Amino acid sequence: MMDSPSSSSSSSEFVSIATANQSAARSSGEGVATEQSRRWHDVFWLGIFLIHLIGLGFLLGVLGLNRFERENRLNIDKFTSRFSENQSGLTETYWPLYAAAGGVGTVLGWGWLLLLGSQATQMMKVSVHILTTYLAVVSVLCFWTGQIFWGVAFAIGALLQFLYVISVIDRLPFTMLILQKAVKMIWNLPEVMRVAYVFMFVVLLWMALWSFGAAGVVASSMGDGGRWWLLVVLSVSLFWTGAVLCNTVHVIVSGMVFLVLFHGGRDAASIPANSLVKSLQYALTTSFGSICYGSLFTAAIRTLRWKIRGFRSKIGNNECLLCLVDFLFHLVETLVRFFNKYAYVQIAVYGKSFNRSARDAWELLQSTGVEALVAYDCSGAVLLMGTIFGGLITGTCSGIWAWVKWSDRIIMIGSTSMLMGMVLVGLAMVVVESAVTSIYICYAEDPSLIQRWDAEFFNQMSETLHQRLQYRSARAREVLTHDRFDDLVPQNARI
Repeated sequence: MMDSPSSSSSSSEFVSIATANQSAARSSGEGVATEQSRRWHDVFWLGIFLIHLIGLGFLLGVLGLNRFERENRLNIDKFTSRFSENQSGLTETYWPLYAAAGGVGTVLGWGWLLLLGSQATQMMKVSVHILTTYLAVVSVLCFWTGQIFWGVAFAIGALLQFLYVISVIDRLPFTMLILQKAVKMIWNLPEVMRVAYVFMFVVLLWMALWSFGAAGVVASSMGDGGRWWLLVVLSVSLFWTGAVLCNTVHVIVSGMVFLVLFHGGRDAASIPANSLVKSLQYALTTSFGSICYGSLFTAAIRTLRWKIRGFRSKIGNNECLLCLVDFLFHLVETLVRFFNKYAYVQIAVYGKSFNRSARDAWELLQSTGVEALVAYDCSGAVLLMGTIFGGLITGTCSGIWAWVKWSDRIIMIGSTSMLMGMVLVGLAMVVVESAVTSIYICYAEDPSLIQRWDAEFFNQMSETLHQRLQYRSARAREVLTHDRFDDLVPQNARI
């Protein structure tokens, strides 16, 4: 740990350097307050998403209706005759299980939003520490019901989760600090909470249709192989649709948080009128294509990056393994440059395309050194743990009900119900994540915005940033010293 005088002076130097660019940041930020026509971006991906939504909606309706109240109502079983036949059922037989999943996921998501102001930190801590245990319990249940593959899969998931938490345990205090301040910001913006509730209702409407089709697939006369392939396709579609809706909320909330920080408070007279309506309008029109595009890749890349960063810090001196992990690390870092969650703040504020927003946001974070702080923070991973935990609870509830009635359908129903729960709980989590990303972007553009909002928090961020930059410098000097030593040692002496 660095001594406080050095830390304070270095923090002051960083602030003075960043403050030198305040006028530029403020001039660029004026685009937030001024009326300006925004261009449509990533229209191709907007079209792909809408075509996918319409086509899949039609397919879901057909799959559900074919088994609704009467078997093979639409006479489409003839197209599945090449698949091995299985005992068929009716859509309404399995639809209530998905209704239960939607209800549980909604209660968990709404409950999390309601407890956001008072118990959010405790809930985040619980999600970090209990997820490993819950994964292990689900693994045991899978082994007990004879589902060996899924039992092994959940056991591996529990082990990886445990190793990840151990690898980042020293980062959790700072992570919880960031999350507390993000919650404080969101709690003072009740209008964005209402937006989250509205979007959760929209997700429920889509899930009613989605689960209708999924229940029709489970009830179909196809063998398990054909059913699984169809359910995988439907799950990928639900994941993309859920990610698009979550990131739409992300853009809306990010725009509002940035406005509040930029103008010095939600009651400031300089905040544009109807800012929430305009943010919603931009998110659903000119920026919607960029949201659809980014939603395809950002979640998977972010998750992979968290895991690699966690393991990379705990490898030690195993050069062979370190070389492999470093290769993966640099590959993922390259992808992060083009697909990162900070792009949504740039989309919300400036109306850029997704790729340009991601590139500009990443260059901003790196040029100011704030990327070192972002890399140290695990708030995104903590929120993802809460999302997975909510999905596991949802899947377990539906899975137990399915096990009581039809033990051979437990994994099909449980896994798809888990995905439904993750989407619904993720909508609640993304509200906080939006505030986190906006705080980092504001800190990188103009640190005085954070200082004006919360001076103590600003000092804590600056102190941590100073420590991380010194740590990186020490690591770089260590690597250079090691390389020079290797160059100086004669070849025969190494042997």
